[in-house]
Amino acid sequence: MKDFIPEFFISLKKYNFKMFLNDMAAGIIVAIVALPLSIALGIASGVTPEAGLITAVIGCFIEPFWAGQNFK
Repeated sequence: MKDFIPEFFISLKKYNFKMFLNDMAAGIIVAIVALPLSIALGIASGVTPEAGLITAVIGCFIEPFWAGQNFK
């Protein structure tokens, strides 16, 4: 069996500063959209806006563990 190398490490070889700037811009845009959305979802759910923000932050820390997984 070949040595397994995660795709993350393979992609780092091609990563450059321009790609970093594009990723940074995308992250900022997503944050700008997600902030009012999480507040609105908290209010619509009948809880405080703070609860919506806390849920969004917790989701941001949990989601990467399932990103790109094939659950079959």
